[in-house]
Amino acid sequence: MRRLFPVTDTTPADDEGEWSPDDLADVYAYPEQDGPWLRANMVSTLDGAAQHDGRSQPISCESDMRIFGTLRGLADVVVAGAETVRLEGYRPARAREAFAARRAAAGQGPAPAIAVVSGSLDLDFSLPLFVSPLVPTLVLTGSGAPAGRIEEARRAGAEVVIAGEGARVDPARAVRELADLGLKRLLTEGGPRMLGQFVAAGVLDELCLTLSPMLTAGDAQRIAGGPSVAVPERFALTSMLEEAGFLFTRYRRI
Repeated sequence: MRRLFPVTDTTPADDEGEWSPDDLADVYAYPEQDGPWLRANMVSTLDGAAQHDGRSQPISCESDMRIFGTLRGLADVVVAGAETVRLEGYRPARAREAFAARRAAAGQGPAPAIAVVSGSLDLDFSLPLFVSPLVPTLVLTGSGAPAGRIEEARRAGAEVVIAGEGARVDPARAVRELADLGLKRLLTEGGPRMLGQFVAAGVLDELCLTLSPMLTAGDAQRIAGGPSVAVPERFALTSMLEEAGFLFTRYRRI
């Protein structure tokens, strides 16, 4: 059973069919606004684990991956930390026919760019993510990044964006730099440490969180790590889908 729980209606609407790409694109559409909009897409178990054996796939499901594809299909750029790129085996984003008309109408290219956040640039620039993407991969780094690694990234075809001082990438500056490049519909897929930095910087506008009906125990990371904020920031539930016990929620900052 697949159901949509509208936040304006306490009675869930049953939907016996499969969610179509258009259905999901309507639910997850970016708001119309002039400035950037940063959303995160994460999955968590009932006991708060964002990973199992270092990866998110074991706690995910087919519909979660369909929503994952939808969020990418709507985004200008996908922002990911270097560790997540390595652990999850990131590849270039691909063009999806289901979103081609929407992207063309919004003035977007055929697929989102991937932006990798790395202060040290400890990345394998021979991977397809860098040498054969549909659109050039971006590398966000600090002004103190090793010059040789910057040059290697550029030789591989990546576009290097300085978004911080020293070896550190500043989350708020990263959002501004991407927006200045015309990439205003931002999607981050983690990892937890990078999401925690966006939260601490106060620049996260929306969280798309899949709650997986699983328990893992152990000491897996939460969806956001790093230093805590002084005062917890309140978000409002804007939509929720359900299938086989998985809850696909969307929260926006108040």
